[in-house]
Order: sequence, then structure tokens, then C-alpha cells
Amino acid sequence: MSKERLYLYDTTLRDGQQTQDVQFSTEEKQQIARALDALGVDYIEGGWPGANPTDNAFFDAAPQTRARMTAFGMTKRPGMSAQNDDVLAAVLNAGTQSVCIVGKTHDFHVETALGITLEENLGLIRDSIAHLVGSGREALFDAEHFFDGYKANPGYALDCLKTALEAGARWVVLCDTNGGTLPAEVHEITKAVIDAGIPGEKLGIHTHDDTENAVACSLAAVDAGARQVQGTLNGLGERCGNANLTALIPILMLKEPYASRFETGVSAKALKGLVRTSRMLDEILNRVPRKQAAFVGASAFAHKAGLHASAILKDPSTYEHIDPALVGNARIIPMSNQAGQSNLRKRLSEAGLKVEKGDPALGRILEEVKAREAEGYAYDTAQASFELLARDALGQMPDFFEVKRYRVTVERRKNKYNKMISVSEAVVVVKVDGEKRLSVSESMDAAGSDRGPVNALAKALAKDLGQYSAMLEDMRLVDFKVRITQGGTEAVTRVIIDSEDGEGHRWSTVGVSANIVDASFEALLDAIRWKLVRDMGGKSA
Repeated sequence: MSKERLYLYDTTLRDGQQTQDVQFSTEEKQQIARALDALGVDYIEGGWPGANPTDNAFFDAAPQTRARMTAFGMTKRPGMSAQNDDVLAAVLNAGTQSVCIVGKTHDFHVETALGITLEENLGLIRDSIAHLVGSGREALFDAEHFFDGYKANPGYALDCLKTALEAGARWVVLCDTNGGTLPAEVHEITKAVIDAGIPGEKLGIHTHDDTENAVACSLAAVDAGARQVQGTLNGLGERCGNANLTALIPILMLKEPYASRFETGVSAKALKGLVRTSRMLDEILNRVPRKQAAFVGASAFAHKAGLHASAILKDPSTYEHIDPALVGNARIIPMSNQAGQSNLRKRLSEAGLKVEKGDPALGRILEEVKAREAEGYAYDTAQASFELLARDALGQMPDFFEVKRYRVTVERRKNKYNKMISVSEAVVVVKVDGEKRLSVSESMDAAGSDRGPVNALAKALAKDLGQYSAMLEDMRLVDFKVRITQGGTEAVTRVIIDSEDGEGHRWSTVGVSANIVDASFEALLDAIRWKLVRDMGGKSA
């Protein structure tokens, strides 16, 4: 039996850019568009031509894609023809194969927001779509506030869709603009739309996540017969975001009943790049990837409890709904004070440390983990530090260098513009290659801003480690998290540092102390030691 085609429409570059604190550069939009095309989406909505210089520049230099590049706009304004509307002209001038325009379908918005009659609004839709089609473009109509409009006046909301289709629209898209419609309502209304004569193969769904139901609502519309699904990478979007394509795509491809009923433009090979694509977007936005994100999160296939890990070793399907490799993710067996020897042996094996079942070292390592976690350490989120702890216990930790002492100072002083600034300076003394070396570093960046004491320590520590310095040139700190584990005058600080290198490896380390600088330095030292261990295969020079 042949599968039905589902079309994926990405609006990361338009609706996703409406996320608070998100603003893409032209180059970043080009990079995202290429990644979306490689993933296999059918439509890439590049932005709103004429709305801002960045969108204009993007369409002037949009990359060539297999996906249909789409410009977004709105229906013509009342009182002028489609041919003379400069906003509609800007959308056409973008030169895209497809054009999506948004129009009113809720009678309240027509009469209150636009201040025109319901019939006049139908004329705006009709004339705008006909003008796009007459200009040789594939036309899509985003039915704004459709679900609210249907509940208030179903006859008029349907008239808006029918008007767009009669004027030549390829797709009419039901938009839950306020994000308040629940899955059962979406299914019921979408089915009613199809029963009223709107073909499902011309019907799309566009949902928002204000009730954390955007993915469920999109699936409900597909169940009812819609055949285009709109969304964004990582669920970006206005307010609480849009339907998350990094969840929707694997659901449609891997979960029943969708996997056996439908096909998309995403291949199994491209799906394996989903995690990489998701993290690329986070990197562009300078955001820490959400660990609990379905399918693509670092914790999506993490098994902390000893009971779970024991079963996973026998058959991963006991606690995994899919093979993580299908989406480019990986299974993690973290260490914690809930861990048993099954977790421990699995984690040691992944680190390249072979320990036989029943080895007394296993018990020693578990006791050490539990004792240190009682002090405030957290090894379930700091796998690199756990590996170093295990290597120390097994006598397999190379002796790269020894830190003899360090000092950090923070000074407030005036710069050359007579403005008061902070300057952090670190001094680190290490013994490496048989001799002591002293390094000093400030944390000022190229713009003259202080990057803080931890940055100064990182630069000083890596500055002169002899033969090891070259290995650390591509290493950088990408996240720094602080947690107070005890309150009052006996407060203990836990610091988690996430590091990354030029090969895309990412690892986490932990430090604990009553002094935040000491905790930071411990985590930083572990980050450097772990990279050297990995790059040198567990051996010192």
C-alpha cells in the first residue's frame, strides 16, 4: 500500500524570528536555510520582504534550495487594488516560487481590527490570491485566528477558506494564532472543514504552544486529514513558540500510525542529522540546548536509575521508545548516588575502561561517587568528571601536570575613556615537563569588557602547559552553571562547566566548594584534564 504524502513547512526564519531576544543575521538565515534544506523540509519560509533590512537582504541572496523558498506577507489593504499595494508588491519582488499571505478569518477581527465588512474582507482574500497566482506563484493562505473564528462564526470562517481556494490557492492553512485550542477541538474542527468540502490535500495546520499542546494539536489535524504541517526548529516562535519540528518529524517518521501511513521529504539518513541541526540553531542563538527536549535533548535517552540501566544492558527497548541513533542522538548511562554496578560498568565501558564484574574497584568507585554527591557533587550531569574520578580510583589517570598555586584578583579602575570598569586577572603556577611555569592573564575581550575571573583563570591555566598547550587551542567554555547546595553561613557552591572543542565534542565537569572561584577552578581543571585524556588516548606524553 502506497503512503500518503505529508508536506513539512518550516517557518523558523519568519515566525521563529519573532521569538523574544531572537534576531538572525542574513548570514545566519542562510546557514539555517541550508540546514533545513539538507534535512528535507518541503517549504522554507524565509521572512517578510519589506518588513526589515535583514529579510530583504536574505531574499536578495537566498541560497538555492530543493525546498520551495517562500516569502510571507499579508492580504492587500482595503481601498486599493492588489496590483497597486506596495506591501504585496514587496512580497512578489522577493522572487520566490511560493508566497504565503495571512488574512483574517475571524469576524471579530475583520470588523474590529480591520474596520471593514465581512464581504470586503472576502474581497481582500480573493483579489490577493488571484494576483499571486496570476503572477505565476504558488499561493498559500494562512487563515489567521481560524479556530477562534470557526467557533464564533463557522460559516464565515469556511467562506474565507473557500474564497482563497476558488481564487487559486494551493494550500489553506488553519492557524491557531492564540495557541489556546486543544487537540480534541483541533481534530473536530479540522474534520468539519474537510466535511464542508475543503480537500485535506490542500489543508495545512499552524499551531502555537501556549498550552504546550502545539505538537499534539498538529498531530490531531493530521489525524483529521490535513496534509501540510507547519512548525519551527526547536519550537521557536512568538510567546511560547510554535509546533516543534524536531519532535514532529521523528514522530511522523518513526511512530505509529504515522510511520506506516505517511511519507515526508525527510530521508532516514537526513533524520540522523536532526540532533546536529537542532544544536546548530542553539549555537547560532548562543543558547544552551534543552537537555529534556524530546528526541534531540542530551537527556532524552539518559538512564539514571540502576534498575533501568540494568534492563537497558539486556535490551534497550525496555526503557527506550526508539533507537536514539535514528535521530542522531546517543544513549547515556549517567552516574549518581542512585546508580548500581550495571550503570557503573556500562559507563566505564563507554569511557574505554574495562573492569570485570565483581572487581572490588567497582564498589570503591560507587562509594566514592555516593560520598562526593553527599558533599554536593552531581555526576549525572558531569560525565567527564566522573570518568576522571574512576580513572583515579583505577590508577589509570595520566599525570599531565600539577597545579602548584593560583590567584585571582578583581580590580575596579578607570579606562582611557575615564569610565569605571572591572578587570579580572589570574596567576597560575603549574609544574609541567619537570619545571615550574607561571602564567598571567586578564579576562578583557577585544571590546574591552571584563569576562570575569573564571575566564581569566581558564586563559591563564591553558596559556603555558608546555607540550599540552597546542591541544587546548580549540577548547572553549560554552556554559557555566552555579547552584547553592546548602543555605545559610555554611553555603556550598556547585559549579557545572560545559566545554566544547573544534571537533564538536561537548563535555561537562563539576566542582564543589564554599568558595565559588575554587569550585569553578576545580571544574575547569577537570575539563582540561578530560580533553587531554581523550585526545591522548588515556596516556601521558
